Amino acid sequence: MITLISEAIEAGARKRVACEALDVSLRTIQRWQMSMLIADKRRGPKVWKHALSKDEKEQILSTCNSKEFRNLSPNQIVPLLADKGVYIASERSFYRVLSEVKLNNERGASRPKRNKKPEAIVANGPGEVWSWDITYLKCPVKGMYYYLYLVMDIYSRMIVGWELREEQTSEISSKMMKRICKKHGIKKGELILHSDNGGPMKGATMLSTLQWLGVMPSFNRPSVSSDNPYSESLFKTLKYRPGYPSNGFESIDKAQEWVKNFKHWYNYEHLHSEIKFVTPASRHHGLDEKILKDREKVYLAAKNNNPIRWFKGKVRNWDKVSKVGLNDPNLRKNRQSVMVEAA
Repeated sequence: MITLISEAIEAGARKRVACEALDVSLRTIQRWQMSMLIADKRRGPKVWKHALSKDEKEQILSTCNSKEFRNLSPNQIVPLLADKGVYIASERSFYRVLSEVKLNNERGASRPKRNKKPEAIVANGPGEVWSWDITYLKCPVKGMYYYLYLVMDIYSRMIVGWELREEQTSEISSKMMKRICKKHGIKKGELILHSDNGGPMKGATMLSTLQWLGVMPSFNRPSVSSDNPYSESLFKTLKYRPGYPSNGFESIDKAQEWVKNFKHWYNYEHLHSEIKFVTPASRHHGLDEKILKDREKVYLAAKNNNPIRWFKGKVRNWDKVSKVGLNDPNLRKNRQSVMVEAA
């Protein structure tokens, strides 16, 4: 089109008229002609002049894989080469070249142990999954503690049993579990017991007792408290409870009395946020569904009385939490979405 217009102008035609004949604007033709005069300014891929050549990279690899240096790190190889009057590249360049060919990985006995995340456990009702742990309670003697063994049902969050002793052993744990399982009528194959990896949890006496009771043990990864969040959260509630003696308990009898009162408050008075603000005992005995439905009726009545305040059209979600899980990302996402909706 530019060629045709140029020929028309040479023959005596006006440029604007020639553009109109080709149904294109004069400004477009001017832009096209200008672009033909401007050189391509693209620079292409950036090339580093100081980059290592292919031969230098091969020299680094052959040096690192040689019999003399194959068991040494680049931080040691480079100084040793300098002692011989040889310089190939910096330590960082050595590491970068080794990483490119995947020779910078953990190897041999130095490879750190990786613990698998525990399998997801889901509780659909009480008496299916229990969580337990041991926490320290201060006593009058500095450096000595009382040990509180605390077992809870993760579905209802109810404390199902506890023991307070001056030591922590596998024998105490096993006796406690026998007593609690008998009290709650746990049958073989019904219960999963989750805990951390401490001696009282994984001791031979405790494991043999669980096998005899027909209870399936489950353990979290070492030093990963988030694998057992229910017990950790319960301990925090216990130690942040008003009246908890920050300076320690005067005697083990005083500590037992305090824990007994805490258990009653926690099970029968405390409105737990993760189970829609009902008490653990209400949920454990199946009374929470009626409580939540009655709350929903109150909210619907309030909405009908003053609908202008409920401009989004929804009332607070009071649906019963039907499943509770350990290490289950799907249940965690569902819980977060419900909390957002409630907010």
